[in-house]
Amino acid sequence: MLDFGRSDDPRVQSQLDRLSRLSVPQGRLGLDTIRALMDRLGNPHRALPPVFHVAGTNGKGSVCAFLRACLEAQGYRVHVTTSPHLVRYNERIRLAGKFMGDAMLADLLEEVLDAGEDLGPSFFEVTIAAAFCAFSRVPADACVVEVGMGGRFDATNVLEPDVLAACGIAALGLDHEKFLLAPEEGTPKEPMARIGFEKAGIAKAGVPLVTLRHDALPAGAVAAQASRFDAPLFAQGQAWGARAEGGQLSYQDGAGALDLPLPALPGAHQVDNAGLAIAMLRHQSRIAVREQTIERGITAATWPARLQRLGPGPLTGGRETWLDGGHNPSAGAMLAAHFARQRVHLVLGMLANKDPRALVEPMGQSIATLTVVPVPGHEAHPPEVFGEAARAAPDLPRALAAIPDDGLPVLIAGSLYLAGEALRLNEEMPD
Repeated sequence: MLDFGRSDDPRVQSQLDRLSRLSVPQGRLGLDTIRALMDRLGNPHRALPPVFHVAGTNGKGSVCAFLRACLEAQGYRVHVTTSPHLVRYNERIRLAGKFMGDAMLADLLEEVLDAGEDLGPSFFEVTIAAAFCAFSRVPADACVVEVGMGGRFDATNVLEPDVLAACGIAALGLDHEKFLLAPEEGTPKEPMARIGFEKAGIAKAGVPLVTLRHDALPAGAVAAQASRFDAPLFAQGQAWGARAEGGQLSYQDGAGALDLPLPALPGAHQVDNAGLAIAMLRHQSRIAVREQTIERGITAATWPARLQRLGPGPLTGGRETWLDGGHNPSAGAMLAAHFARQRVHLVLGMLANKDPRALVEPMGQSIATLTVVPVPGHEAHPPEVFGEAARAAPDLPRALAAIPDDGLPVLIAGSLYLAGEALRLNEEMPD
């Protein structure tokens, strides 16, 4: 179930109601619908500033945050589209640094929905069409575009080589298996090879394809796609490297080495995400970014609900409380690594279509108590799925109120929809 969002603006809400009625014909694959919709709108995706296009299972949003921060530190105006939103639909489209305003959002959604009424576009196709219309009309110097799901058939993949500065692939793992592993002739049979095939489907002729080291993939899974599309491949461990060393981020590629501060975003995995963003900037030639700018950017980047420490507020009081929207085994491994040296009270809400073991098994002995809460507006796993130690709470405020005041931190995790509710309750709106 998608979160279509609510708005205090009646014109925006009217269009969000129209969005909520959209459905995709079962089994529909391909880019035909988004291409037809873009054509009716005047093909705005062909008139964009240089675009950085990012796919991946985990970390692609963080990579987008680092890209945006580095580009803005250089003084550039940057358009960004990411998903999902946490509290307000407007978060999906950022124009020259600011979330799209209600008046423009209402007008654009109406324009796109009217243009595609007989095409049966999906929620995400309409969103991307609206974003690209806005990006083509509002002046900017660069765009950062996050893939929604997969890559090969994602609506963002309507982008063409002429507007692309670089494509990037963040960490890969199993997620959205129902869609990304659906049987299809001519695709890899091994699951992780298929994931690499789908994500690397964003590769374009002549456009740098910059990737993390993907040890879990069968050899050549991404390289084969790069070769197929004639995209120059720059992989971590071969064309570039990034590691934490001596309290710094040590980066190197064919153009030289950089000694940079560690990223502002918490978590050891953010060294790789920052490295990928830096490598994308340094392996493209469409827009110049200086070393000093990169240094400022990676220490200024923010990305809510991804291992975010919440401030004092109505939900948390003064207690140390962390928030993460991760819900797959890769996210579980990241959280386990971050909390490996301390115990934590885990407040968990997971959608019913997600693996309930994804976070609990990797975190194991780090979990002091486990409280399971509903995910508002969505079908979620009940407490008994998580074992005998799990206890239930009807909502986040009562879950936190029941946790012992023993000095241990609290982690709210399992769903970006739950994360959005936590931000709303704690009055920490994304900006």
